[in-house]
This record gives sequence, structure tokens and C-alpha cells, in this order.
Amino acid sequence: MTLKEKKLAYTIYLYLGALFITSLVVSNLIFQKFFFWKPFGDVSVFGAPLFEISVGVLPYPITFLITDIISEIYGRKKANQIVTAGIFASFFSMGIVLIADLAPAIPSSPVGDEVFSSVFALSPIAVLASMLAYLAAQYVDIAIYHFWKKLTKGKYLWLRNNFSTFSSQFIDTFTVVGLLCLFGVLPWSMFYGLVVSGVSFKIFIAFLDTPLLYLFVYILRRKFGLGREDEIDLETGITPIGAD
Repeated sequence: MTLKEKKLAYTIYLYLGALFITSLVVSNLIFQKFFFWKPFGDVSVFGAPLFEISVGVLPYPITFLITDIISEIYGRKKANQIVTAGIFASFFSMGIVLIADLAPAIPSSPVGDEVFSSVFALSPIAVLASMLAYLAAQYVDIAIYHFWKKLTKGKYLWLRNNFSTFSSQFIDTFTVVGLLCLFGVLPWSMFYGLVVSGVSFKIFIAFLDTPLLYLFVYILRRKFGLGREDEIDLETGITPIGAD
């Protein structure tokens, strides 16, 4: 790999990381708004409408698509580094929100203290729940992804993408909804409906993002001359999958 190719590979990695962290932080900031998506009409599960979900899940599947792209092209170590950076960014952003909430609004402020607090007051609790779930789900996703990648010797991209995403999304949704109910942010009556709706929605999105994963992986493999079992080591160049 030439120096120019290494620089390009590193730039792509940085932009993927930026998209990942932005999606994660935004999902934690907007989670308190819920909506009802009706692709199958008025269907309910456990007394709750199917796909009655938080808008916070809209950017969240992007994080799993990006970690799968990074896992495939840059390897497990770089994927785990992005996950860790995302955790730090989320807690840091919540620290800023807490400070902003403590600062008293002036009378002419377009957004007063009450409105600001009603939107962001629960965010620290939500982030704690989300991060505990996210930490487990993302590392599970990466571990399962690389297990299948090595087992299949780089074949069947759709298999490792969907197996890893389905497992991790269930862990994430079950854990975060459970913790939010436990902390009193959500009533327990919403638990089963939100878990089923959240997992169903994320699995549906996972199916949709599989062609995108194939597209991005194809483009990057062709651009950098990667074989099916190759990964980019940003320090040394291209390494085969078995080297790590």
C-alpha cells in the first residue's frame, strides 16, 4: 500500500468514525420523542402498537452498519476503538448538557429553563442506560462478526452482517428498555411492547442495510486492492485476516 493510499484509508476511517459518533450522540439526545410507524397498519403486540418507537432508534442502526464496515475493512481492533470513542463522546456530551441545564436562562431567552429541562433533564439517566446496553451490544456485534468472518474465511458477508446485528440489537433493546423502566424513566407497562417494536424495527433496518454494506465493502476493496480475507492495517498496510 502506498503512502497516498494509507492517507486515504485513514481519512475514510476518520469520516466513518465521525458518522458513528454523531449518530450515537444524537440518538441519546432525541430519545424522548416517540412516534408510531405503520408499515403494516394498526398491529399491536402486548397491548402496545407495533413500531411505537423512540426517534432515538432512527440514527442508531447507522452505528451498527458503520462498525460492520470498519470490522470488514479495518479489522476488529479499529472497530473496538470507535466503540470506545463513542462511549467517551456520549458521556462528554451529557456533561455539557448538564452544565447548560444548570446555567439560568435570562428572561429574553428563546428557550427557558423549564422547556430546556423538560427536553434534556432525563438525558443523563438515558445515556447511562443506553451506554450500558450499547457497550454490551456493540462489543458482542464485533465479536460475532469476526467469529463468522474467520469461520467462513471471508465468505458470506450477509451472514456475518445479519447474525451479528440481530444478536446485538436484541441485547441492546432488551437492556436499554429494561434499564429505563428500572430507573423510572418509562413505565413497565411499555416494556414488552417497546422491546418487540424496537427489535422488529432494527431487524427490518438490518435487512435493508445489507445491500449498503455490500456496496461500501465492494467499493473499498476495489479501491485498495483488498482480497476477501484482507484488512487494512493503518500502521503497516494490508494484512490477511488470520494475521491478528
